[in-house]
Amino acid sequence: QVQLVESGGGLVQAGGSLRLSCAASGRTFSMNDIGWYRQAPGKQRDLVATIRSGGSTMYADSVKGRFTISRDNVKNTLYLQMNSLKPEDTAVYYCNTAPIALDYWGQGTQVTVSS
Repeated sequence: QVQLVESGGGLVQAGGSLRLSCAASGRTFSMNDIGWYRQAPGKQRDLVATIRSGGSTMYADSVKGRFTISRDNVKNTLYLQMNSLKPEDTAVYYCNTAPIALDYWGQGTQVTVSS
């Protein structure tokens, strides 16, 4: 059974930083493109960043230059370093493959940025 477990969220002031982790179990994702998604209250779940199996990355315009996605294939773990956080980054953050696999959604981790 595949499980993706997100962690590292919290409450931070605007301008602060957080590092999210996504630990995968049940299968290896080293050959998959994988990404971070987020869902703010009352809004749809949006793609934040992806990293391909070969290491190339893509970012949503809203986070470009502030967020960095990375992966450790040995640990089967995905990361998201978030710097210069803004109140509009407040959301529940999830990891999943890209494109998504509906069965892989975890509980997510809450990120709240205060102004």
